[in-house]
Amino acid sequence: MHIHYIIHAPFEKLGTIESWINKNQFSVSGTHVYRGEDLPAVEDFDFLIIMGGPQSALMLEKFPYLQAEVDLIQSAIAANKAILGICLGAQLLGIALGAKAEPSPHREIGVYPVEATPEASSDPLFKQFPGQFDVMHWHSDMPGLPDKAVLLAKSAGCPRQAFRYGDRVYGFQFHLELTPENIKEMVRHCQNELSPGKYVQKSEELIRSDLSGINLKMHKALDHLADCMQAGKSVR
Repeated sequence: MHIHYIIHAPFEKLGTIESWINKNQFSVSGTHVYRGEDLPAVEDFDFLIIMGGPQSALMLEKFPYLQAEVDLIQSAIAANKAILGICLGAQLLGIALGAKAEPSPHREIGVYPVEATPEASSDPLFKQFPGQFDVMHWHSDMPGLPDKAVLLAKSAGCPRQAFRYGDRVYGFQFHLELTPENIKEMVRHCQNELSPGKYVQKSEELIRSDLSGINLKMHKALDHLADCMQAGKSVR
């Protein structure tokens, strides 16, 4: 199986996704769109991962490569590829499915819980998670909920934290992939986003966060999507 990832900023990394790829010995390629690199053809990958970034999905016209990503996501959905959109990637996934991104009711930065929706209990991935569990947040916007998508998680600060479309397409507004090293990089580069807020932790708290259990959930999610792709299941 071949995985392709899209990265939006030099300080944004794959985090624990990289260790999962290495453990499974999958082939991998990536596009750093902020460098002007070209996106792949849809036939060149099996599993597409769209990472977060400082750009806003509310301003596609300011970042033309984001619209190109939306077009690629649409082609990947039509081709029954496995897709995971994280943070900005989840918002772009929602746009590709016809739902507009919106400002989140609250800016969320730090480790805070999300709550599973009733529909999550029958989701093949989310039924493996508790009804409430901690994740890492770093966002001001949120995805829209596309038609025929299933809302799987929400939080006190944001009503749309995770959704599924079909059986192999997921959007996570939150982060499961970030490692302590990633957090240090984001704190260094994004200090301007850490102004006080109801759901914003201080940089010292962020750096001390225990992310081990959160990272394990990332691996479970990736395992599930890889299994879906390898089993050749069709989108519902």
